[in-house]
Amino acid sequence: MTPHDLSLIHAAAFTVSRPWTAQEFEALLSNPHTHLITRPNGFALLQVIAGEAELLTIAVHPIAQGKGIGQQLMSDWQAVLQATEAFLEVAADNVTARNLYIRNGFAEVARRKSYYARKPGVSVDAIVMRTTLT
Repeated sequence: MTPHDLSLIHAAAFTVSRPWTAQEFEALLSNPHTHLITRPNGFALLQVIAGEAELLTIAVHPIAQGKGIGQQLMSDWQAVLQATEAFLEVAADNVTARNLYIRNGFAEVARRKSYYARKPGVSVDAIVMRTTLT
């Protein structure tokens, strides 16, 4: 997938927060610690440094949501990346993503109050989650 492809999927999947641009994806992919895992209509973007993985974003196009692609992406990256633990951050109002992460062994370890801006005057906490990888 090209950075442009990634930006299109991200824009379709993230409608309540600002989607990432092709230029942002291009910059991330130029980092040797960044890893891209793809499936048709979806992707996961991670960084692995010193045995720790951070899920930067995961996105599935709405036409393919609810078909297990998010779970496949989670399984894919956890199986191939050499890391002992993983972190991610998710908006408190993103219940579907939070449930996916919990099913994959992640647990809340911290909160960033009012981290994500929604509409003027409305913000949502970011939940930091962690898991140990085998």
